[in-house]
Amino acid sequence: MAKLAVFVGSLLISIPFSAAQLDILAQLAGKKYFGTATDNPELTNASYVAQLGNTLDFHQLTPANSMKWDATEPSRGIFTFNGGDAIVAQAKSRGQLMREAINDDGTFRQSVFFNTTGLSYIKAALRTARKADPKAKLYINDFNIEGTGAKSTTMINLVKELKSEGVPIDGIGVQSHLIVGEVPTTMQENLQAFADLGVEVAITELDIRMTLPETPELLEQQTKDYEFVISACKAVKGCVGVTLWDWTDKAYHIFQFSWVPGAFAGQGGACPWDEVSIRKSPKLQVTNRHIQNFKKKPAYLGIVKGWLSLTLLRHNVFQCTKSILEDHNILIVFTNIITTTLYVEDRIAFLIKRTK
Repeated sequence: MAKLAVFVGSLLISIPFSAAQLDILAQLAGKKYFGTATDNPELTNASYVAQLGNTLDFHQLTPANSMKWDATEPSRGIFTFNGGDAIVAQAKSRGQLMREAINDDGTFRQSVFFNTTGLSYIKAALRTARKADPKAKLYINDFNIEGTGAKSTTMINLVKELKSEGVPIDGIGVQSHLIVGEVPTTMQENLQAFADLGVEVAITELDIRMTLPETPELLEQQTKDYEFVISACKAVKGCVGVTLWDWTDKAYHIFQFSWVPGAFAGQGGACPWDEVSIRKSPKLQVTNRHIQNFKKKPAYLGIVKGWLSLTLLRHNVFQCTKSILEDHNILIVFTNIITTTLYVEDRIAFLIKRTK
């Protein structure tokens, strides 16, 4: 049995934010997981895999592309799951089924399925999936449903219709491919509206991109944006977890781990790891040296701050699940005395080290 040493009170210590661990903080906040997407080419990079396997940060993995249609059925009637199997070999993955069925204006996407069957293809897919694996969580996953609006309203109406007809639906995936300084202000309200339908809600593909080059001002705003998104999930009981759409901006040979630079010309810097060379920013503790390998950006601090609050100390710390304690030998320290990288009004819980 792992030992948990808990010190409660104001301790005169100095703790860098790098000591925090994202999945543990998420679970202390009452969530099921904090995770990341990954893709097969990345699994050849040993240092990447080492951090990917750090379950104190990531306790859930999603295959970014290897379980999509073109990867699993490259030719009609010819199926392969080798790519997906490689991700599963890294960790068991949380499933989701129906993706991106709704246009931004709230209409349904025109496809051979919708044009032929209407909404019947969605219902048939969900029923088939439930029959194939009764234990799988069935989600409808879409983008641009972070805030209130026509597309979110259509999603709400679709889930209501599915539930009224007894079609299995367990959750709504809110992708959250966002832009620095443009995160919807109604995000918490919208997550709550989804949860009020009686389904789980998850942030499934979080990244927050910017127009390059990175600047201290953009990094500061990105930190606030990550904090806002995490805080929105934390505030909604039905929001069960958060998944990054990969965790690093780093390039490996010609391969970009983040999808953003390849999809949006001139944009990037969307992930919580890796900084470029920029001038010193005292507020964000950023220096003008080039960061190598996988280093935390200020955005990581935004995630930490999003999970932390007085409610964490008052209500959740002694509800740490047995699985957390058995999976990791953890020493938790509570403190009011913090370093200059955090705001002094916060009362925080840090996972300092593992104990035997």
